[in-house]
Amino acid sequence: MSEVQQARPAPARLSVREVEALRGASFGALMMLIIQFAIGIVVNLYVTVPAADRGSGFFGALGKAFSSGPAALATHAGLGLLIVLAALALVVRSVLARHAPTIVLSVLGLLGILAAVVNGIRFVSDGGPANASLAMALSTAVAMLCYAISLFVLGRSQPATG
Repeated sequence: MSEVQQARPAPARLSVREVEALRGASFGALMMLIIQFAIGIVVNLYVTVPAADRGSGFFGALGKAFSSGPAALATHAGLGLLIVLAALALVVRSVLARHAPTIVLSVLGLLGILAAVVNGIRFVSDGGPANASLAMALSTAVAMLCYAISLFVLGRSQPATG
């Protein structure tokens, strides 16, 4: 055996508790994204962004979505913020568990969510352009795919016993 192979420790196996925690967090993020996706469809089809919200800038658009936007838009924005927090928590949990596949998938999921947030704010700020809506939906789909793959990977993990 070479020195490089000897220096590299065997990958640690996750405990049953860690696997279940990561699966639960991934499943929760996926469910929130599915609900968010449905609310987003309602907002896109049935909500008109108030003219006063247009051109309000990044943080202004977010604030106006909560304060003066229609209820569906405010719900969509509020759930979006909770999803960002859940995605951040999943990244931290994955890093603490040192499970490389889940780290990669949770970071990619978070990036997809952040892209959806940016396009959602652009949707409000620019008066609801179709390309912002499409980018938001596709970014959300990427995040959902990451969390679904994470569930698959974690379902195949062999937890350490004992």
